[in-house]
Amino acid sequence: MLSVENLRVVYHDVISILNGVSLKAHNGEISVIIGANGAGKTTLLRAIGGMLDIYEGDIIEGDIKVGDTSLRGLDSTDIIKKYGLTYVMEDRPVFWYLTVEENLAAAAYSRWDGAVKADMERVFGYFPILRNLRNQKAGYTSGGEQQMLAIGMSLMTRPKIILFDEPSLGLAPLVTQELFRIIQRLNEEGLTIVLVEQNAHAALRIGHRGYVLENGRVVLEGSAAALLENEDVREFYLGAGAKERRSYQDAKRYKRRKRWL
Repeated sequence: MLSVENLRVVYHDVISILNGVSLKAHNGEISVIIGANGAGKTTLLRAIGGMLDIYEGDIIEGDIKVGDTSLRGLDSTDIIKKYGLTYVMEDRPVFWYLTVEENLAAAAYSRWDGAVKADMERVFGYFPILRNLRNQKAGYTSGGEQQMLAIGMSLMTRPKIILFDEPSLGLAPLVTQELFRIIQRLNEEGLTIVLVEQNAHAALRIGHRGYVLENGRVVLEGSAAALLENEDVREFYLGAGAKERRSYQDAKRYKRRKRWL
């Protein structure tokens, strides 16, 4: 199990990004994190993945654990190699000047063990279009194809836990639908997944547990099914009446004011 315990991140001793976040991603489940822009979702994933840039005056408190082992102080390479946790970033970090096949091979640099070709075939099984593009430079592929490649690169590390940061961002609906199908399939095959996603409805539909993050705090948590039915979550994050809501907490205050009137 991946657990985050009272995590606090303050940049330059002034800008507070995370304010005591705690959550758990149980083995074999999809944990969904939703929230408005600026809520701290990407900072949370970067902290879990060992990718925060720390400078003098920055503050990080709390703990991040896989099982009973703390990840504090480890960089992303150690976290991948020792604990099988990998991070698919929202900006699709592929090597544009390398071919699709070279990108997949490069992602397996830390474990060249003779099974790389077999794992590459597994990736092509998930994303057949990448097989057809294996000799194409990544910079000349579409956004959806680059997202598929980024996911494939993460799979080349043989992960146990994958963090996804806004995988559907900027993609066409049909591509998004296919990506969610693959994410659900990966989970059904045993991977633990933490999914930050703007498409809250689609994410919660495939998730097991959900968290609403706002201003660096978890303001609501529960089963994904319960969050889908939660009136305030539906109003703000799932489309109905969203224009009237600035935040989940504003939605709660709005409802209280209606009762007073």
